[in-house]
Amino acid sequence: MANPDSPTKCATDASVRQFTAEAIAASGVTLETRSFGNYTFSPYAVFPSIAHAVPTPSVTTSSAPTRQTPRDGWDYIIVTTKALPDRSDDAAAVAPLVSAKTCIVLIQNGVGVEEPYRKRFPQNPIVSAVTVISAEQIRNGVVRQNRWTRISLGPYGSGLGTPPDPSGEPSDVVKQGHQHMDHLARWWSRHGGIRDVETHTELELQTIRWHKLCINAAFNPTAVLSGGRGNADQLTDPELREHIQGVMNEIWNAAPKVLGSPFPNNLAKPEKIISSTERNAGARPSMLLDWEAGRPMELEVILGNPIRIAKRAGVEMPKLQTLYALLRSMQKVREERKAKEKL
Repeated sequence: MANPDSPTKCATDASVRQFTAEAIAASGVTLETRSFGNYTFSPYAVFPSIAHAVPTPSVTTSSAPTRQTPRDGWDYIIVTTKALPDRSDDAAAVAPLVSAKTCIVLIQNGVGVEEPYRKRFPQNPIVSAVTVISAEQIRNGVVRQNRWTRISLGPYGSGLGTPPDPSGEPSDVVKQGHQHMDHLARWWSRHGGIRDVETHTELELQTIRWHKLCINAAFNPTAVLSGGRGNADQLTDPELREHIQGVMNEIWNAAPKVLGSPFPNNLAKPEKIISSTERNAGARPSMLLDWEAGRPMELEVILGNPIRIAKRAGVEMPKLQTLYALLRSMQKVREERKAKEKL
């Protein structure tokens, strides 16, 4: 939660793997970081469910000592969960927290994550965010940052390719998104100490989402299909390296046609991404960790949505389609097997 001395209030999902609301409330989260040193983060308030965070006047009961929810509603709802639109409607889940003044901030992987929120909350500002950070939970209650802290922010209106309004000016909801984006950038850089908070237009941010897809859609699925090989390890195999390069090139060539604008020169090309990844030995992507733990994988936002969005723009992505089909089948077969074992 936000600092109680701050005029800004926000609600954020506190559950991370083995963390529980009770454990976080009692002991916080221990962070071992390259950027900020080692410390324990203790939230202002922790809620065991969304229902407990619904704004109400403060009450005291045996089950809820202090609700600590704002009477006038949340300024920000920051969604940092796995993006699993095939499993849950997260926009519907947070609806009880959303008021007319709420800005929704989506810090999630993939493309197309904003659309369900825009459909459900057409008048609320949305800030879309892409973060590049290498971090892991090394033991219960302890998270270690390995590399990077960059976060890129941009407003989200009605999606790319849709005129903002007849005059060509940004819509009110996009203007509000810009204002909230600027506020968050100042807040996180001045008070949070994050040196590389970047602000962008809607098109620029969507370009960054597609650029990050070069990493996620290439390495994550391949880690699972290759038998559990980490990103750098994949590149030591000549056949896998050629495959990775091919997937990246497919996205690199398709994205400008989808976005209507080429990738800018300051974004790393596939060759540079591969070179950088080789230096990050030991990294194991989140999709592989989810597969090994028996959790659902982010197949739709990393593979399915890009394929469908590109197809609407007249672009085929056969390499992504192959990865998507194989992983969907693997996940379905395993879940059906588990269901039979429970009978």
